[in-house]
Amino acid sequence: MKNPSYLFRLKCALLAGLVACVLPAFAQETVKVGMIAEMSGPFAEFGRQMEAGVKAYQAQYGDVVAGKRVEVVFRDTGGPNPDVAKRLAQELVVRDKVQVLAGFGFTPNAMAVAPVATQAKVPMVVMNAAGAGLTGKSPYMVRTSFTYSDVVPPIAKWAAKNGAKKAYLIVADYAPGHDAEKIFTRAFEAAGGEVLGAVRTPIVTTNFGPYLQRVKDAKPDVLFAFVNGGDVAPAFFKEFRAKKLAEAGIKLIGTGDIVDEAVMNAIGEYGMGVETVYPYSMHHDSALNKQYVQAFRKILGKGERPTIMSVAAYDGMAAIYAALKKTGGKTDGDSLMGALKGLEIESPRGHIRIDPVTRDIVQDEYIRRFGKVDGEYANIEFKTYKAGGR
Repeated sequence: MKNPSYLFRLKCALLAGLVACVLPAFAQETVKVGMIAEMSGPFAEFGRQMEAGVKAYQAQYGDVVAGKRVEVVFRDTGGPNPDVAKRLAQELVVRDKVQVLAGFGFTPNAMAVAPVATQAKVPMVVMNAAGAGLTGKSPYMVRTSFTYSDVVPPIAKWAAKNGAKKAYLIVADYAPGHDAEKIFTRAFEAAGGEVLGAVRTPIVTTNFGPYLQRVKDAKPDVLFAFVNGGDVAPAFFKEFRAKKLAEAGIKLIGTGDIVDEAVMNAIGEYGMGVETVYPYSMHHDSALNKQYVQAFRKILGKGERPTIMSVAAYDGMAAIYAALKKTGGKTDGDSLMGALKGLEIESPRGHIRIDPVTRDIVQDEYIRRFGKVDGEYANIEFKTYKAGGR
């Protein structure tokens, strides 16, 4: 008969070997998503919104899909910092072994990471950056947010249709602002209007006085604006009212960035009546959106407002989950990209799809008016421009 102590040691050795074999198998069952976002600094709300969208999706649908547990790892760029974004992406791919990169509040950050995704063959899901042609920077990039080439033309057409003959433009001085300026000008002139001038402002400026004086002196019918949220948009509205541009007969219009839900209370009465265009409002009238707003508020609190960034992150997770289902859990870049191309999803904003050629989002756009719903400030949708029907 074997010595009891020998048997005990043998059992321990066998158990240790079993654990050693099982642990790698379990490790392979985790899909890591590396989220690169603005978690601090003047645009920290971007990252906060994206994180809430991710958490809302996983709260509703769990963290397991196709036999894989989905783990989301967040990294902070602190703002539009391309070098930081690229370094974080390299660390996530090499050290953390992520199978998907996601997030990206700013186009320069996404552009800096594109070569990393291409070289590593890691899919990259853009959840906010809206620069035109961005997905062309890497064959491993898809976008679930929006692009200004789709967003801007409806508001230009709407302004011309409603009597605006002359326009002036004010845009943030980086790629999406330049895109918005060019696209609005082209669409407005095609509709018979005239652009009197344009001015570009620093991304984080809160001093709009000199720029708006120039607008007032030009005497346009409409001022088209694209500036970011955070502290920027409220400062812009305050100065617009202080300069009495509305009293001078100048109507303010713009992209939804200027009346982002997260800063609506800070804008307050200054925003009343302003018309903007965007693919989402938290008051979008659908059962799915009502469910989403409830899920979002369970994460951040009753009075919180979801923005397009949170919805795009929510939809980005939906796209990742759907791709994993289609691949049967395969996580190599080519398999996931093949599953993402042409993907169609019902979103809180309406039906969306990923174009199989451009890998960019296709969706409806809404003209909204800043007003109130049940005593709350709201972007109220009142006209829809259907996808592909512009």
